[in-house]
Amino acid sequence: MKNIVIIATGGTIAGSGETGRTTEYRAGTVAVADILKSVPQLGKLANIEMISLMSVDSNEMDEQKWLQLREVINQQAARDDVDGIVVTHGTDTIEETAYFLNLTGNTAKPVVLTGAMRPATATSADGPFNIYQAVALAADDQTYDCGVVCLFSSTIYSARDIAKINNYKIDAFSSLNDHAALGYMRDAEVFITSRPVSKHTIHSKFSQLEYSALPKVGVAVYYAGAPAEVLERLGQDCDGLVVIGTGSGNYSQAWRQKLDALAEQGVVIVRSSRVSNSIVFDEPIFDPHDHFIGVNTLTSYKARILLMLCLTQTNDIAEIRQNFFKY
Repeated sequence: MKNIVIIATGGTIAGSGETGRTTEYRAGTVAVADILKSVPQLGKLANIEMISLMSVDSNEMDEQKWLQLREVINQQAARDDVDGIVVTHGTDTIEETAYFLNLTGNTAKPVVLTGAMRPATATSADGPFNIYQAVALAADDQTYDCGVVCLFSSTIYSARDIAKINNYKIDAFSSLNDHAALGYMRDAEVFITSRPVSKHTIHSKFSQLEYSALPKVGVAVYYAGAPAEVLERLGQDCDGLVVIGTGSGNYSQAWRQKLDALAEQGVVIVRSSRVSNSIVFDEPIFDPHDHFIGVNTLTSYKARILLMLCLTQTNDIAEIRQNFFKY
């Protein structure tokens, strides 16, 4: 039988409120050990070890908590007697945490993130079954060297492509830009139908490095009539900037001029789009001076993570641009 470590970080899956209700609850207030008691079948899937690392709403996650979680995962995965890792996490920022771990995790062993849309005290809470399937997934040999994956509602997603698309339904996640999910589950059975193409975990150069802190990268959202002055304020505080534009990563002439000026000052600029399913390429019409980097198919907030990691190594635009195609 496989040995699986469950690392708890909080979130709705550990939330509590008025019995039966799915709203007006507090995240991260129920011990995951208590949730596991409602899933006695876990003992038939694997030997379970629990680590309560933190108990926070996922909106309280930040770069230092990512680094802390990464360190614990790497330590546990390095053990010969551990076959896989499950991380319970709030759904609001799980896609960011998953992508950070996908780039920096130094293991080929399965690392599965899961959570819940309903608190533990809700009628028909979804957390217990997600944990059950996440453990089954982490214990399955098919998940080896798939990178970090997420499991929700019997669907297996890659950390790179998962996105939360709904804030009130159980089936709240999808893979963007027509990327297929990695597979699906039927109870404890795992069906992997595709594997990640982008570099991840042990294949990522970022997994071999140590980090005490990460460069500061801001996010600026363009909208009709958005004043360009906000860019100047962000540029003063940040090493890099992700710009969420319209359509194909577009913005006004005033914004382009201000972004050009920031690039000349050494701020690394990445262009993205507010359109959920979008591809942003490097295009001279939007960047005649070749100052900026298109996100390719990454979402804006995952692009921020990749840019932070790139900036720990270089500020060369050409090199960073290549990373946005590799990762």
